[in-house]
Amino acid sequence: MTRSAHLTLSVLDGEFTVAQLPPGSPLPGWATDGDLWAVVGAPGEVSVVTATRNVPDPLPDGLRVEGGWAALRLHGPFPFHLTGILAAVLNPLRDAGVGIFALSTFDTDYVLVKAGRLSDAVSALRAAGHAVGGA
Repeated sequence: MTRSAHLTLSVLDGEFTVAQLPPGSPLPGWATDGDLWAVVGAPGEVSVVTATRNVPDPLPDGLRVEGGWAALRLHGPFPFHLTGILAAVLNPLRDAGVGIFALSTFDTDYVLVKAGRLSDAVSALRAAGHAVGGA
């Protein structure tokens, strides 16, 4: 990818939550419902991204959550040898002071931003020359 390359992104419908399960927890059924979800197991934690509507209320013991995320989908697929794909999106967001939570799949990437900062994120991405739909 070159510095002048422009990407196409779209805003997904709905609100998302990032949750942290205690280490070694089994994957709960609610975690994998919907169009976008992700599970990452790492030393000391299991992290889940899922639609906010899926998160149980009240929260089970040991479940930590951070809700209020909006999701942007980069239109791929992107071959693995390309470099700078996420940087082309993350750098304008960084410059606008918009925090992110990034996810990658085999074909593409997703960037979560706080829903209250979505319009700032979309503006920054458009100013960087990217096309953003669904906003």
